[in-house]
Amino acid sequence: MDLDSELGALAVQEGLPTPLVWRLLRHPVARRRAARLRRDLTEEQMEEIIALGSAGSLADNRWVPASIKSRLAEHPEPEVRCAAAASATDEPPGLLARLADDPEPLVRSFLAMNEHLPTELMTRLAEDPDSIVRSWLPQHCRNAPQAVRRALFTDTEPSVRQAAIAHWFPPLDLLPALLADPLTRVGAARRSPPSPELARDPDPRVRGAVAAHPELPAALRDLLAEDPDVLVRNEIACRADTPPVLRERLAATLTTEDPAEAFLLSHRNHRCPSPDPAPPALTHEEAEALLARAGL
Repeated sequence: MDLDSELGALAVQEGLPTPLVWRLLRHPVARRRAARLRRDLTEEQMEEIIALGSAGSLADNRWVPASIKSRLAEHPEPEVRCAAAASATDEPPGLLARLADDPEPLVRSFLAMNEHLPTELMTRLAEDPDSIVRSWLPQHCRNAPQAVRRALFTDTEPSVRQAAIAHWFPPLDLLPALLADPLTRVGAARRSPPSPELARDPDPRVRGAVAAHPELPAALRDLLAEDPDVLVRNEIACRADTPPVLRERLAATLTTEDPAEAFLLSHRNHRCPSPDPAPPALTHEEAEALLARAGL
């Protein structure tokens, strides 16, 4: 571990004496880590973090008191207001509504990530003039009311409809229109009961969506196992309910000269590596030695 990483790890160590925290705030990496993750920062330390230019990291910290968070929500730098918008509670009352009126669309987009967002503000963001703001709602607002969902499933902007179908199940009465729309047909195929029509769709992405459907009947599974598209066949090979004999036969056909297809095939079953274990807590003597090595 390099020196910056060691200092960053020390900056979030629990039970760290206050004098050591103060010294760590002089180091930019340690300061940002402490600002973002420490629960025990004093108001004086928070003021120092702001003065040293790490207000954005502090705005990420869910343990920052409402008085500080309210100040950060009015910070002149949009990235700081973005961080505050994503994590602030409505203290003082009306803070989230002020953020919903922020002139910077990205701030309003980050507000869509806020787990404290009330229904009335979801409704307001669903009517936001910027389509990027509207398209962020489906990804983050899993508890959005039906009125908000319907508004976004029928939005005039294709990217918003695509985001809605990617993250929410549509009302049944809207599904035919979403299937008929070329821009939402792939997403709608993932939400629709598998059918022979969809399994024979001219778009291989639609057929791939059917091949991955959890309720795929065996007859359609066998049909798609013969699909001319290698990525569709790969979806069938990856299914837990595909018979071993069929899976082995498909595996022999999963080759391509197309670099993009080869990349997708190699990552279809990709799993992120397990995170590295947290470094051991340093003793006071070890922490002093590390700070001395860093000139702090």
